[in-house]
Amino acid sequence: MIPWLTTQQDFPPAQHALREPNGLLAAGADLSPQRLLQAYRAGIFPWFAPGQPILWWSPDPRMVLFPQELHVSRSLHKRMRRQDHTVTRDTAFRAVVEACATTPRAGQDGTWITPQMLAAYCELHALGHGRSVEVRMEGRLVGGIYGVALGRVFFAESMFHHVTDASKIALVHLVRALQDEGCELIDCQMKTAHLASMGAREISRAAFLRELDRLIER
Repeated sequence: MIPWLTTQQDFPPAQHALREPNGLLAAGADLSPQRLLQAYRAGIFPWFAPGQPILWWSPDPRMVLFPQELHVSRSLHKRMRRQDHTVTRDTAFRAVVEACATTPRAGQDGTWITPQMLAAYCELHALGHGRSVEVRMEGRLVGGIYGVALGRVFFAESMFHHVTDASKIALVHLVRALQDEGCELIDCQMKTAHLASMGAREISRAAFLRELDRLIER
């Protein structure tokens, strides 16, 4: 059984998360900025489908990308040299989240980015923690990524593309910009082949929590 949290209760330690399903830790509470930042500091994130209660997760292992390990393929380098797109940061946060929510994905039916989640992350953006990268072609938003910045860690939440490689271009620009700002770790949450091809790898939850302790001032 997992604990049901009231809005006043703190999270249990991330190490108490279930093995099956991998990382399920608790339910309930709320999506206030204070609660979300508390979760990220503790290696926890919300993920739930429409009609479900708020569910909180801390999987083991954890997919991460160390900025210096970013891999950009030769073909992606070539694609990025083409002058047919523009890349911006933090100019259309809501639009990026909405696109992540509405873009169909192979093997997924629906989205976990509910209106409740959209509102919560837009509030984090207003407070300076929600960050986004936008890729446009002829003025049209065709790719992007968004997440949460906290200390020297960036917690990537979701990305989308409407044109081939647009999300990869967004990720490359994000990683390079974060590296310039002193970021040392990008949390990718769960393993995907897409992220692995760009240099992300799995580390244990224990190692991930140690990195958070080192990189986020409490």
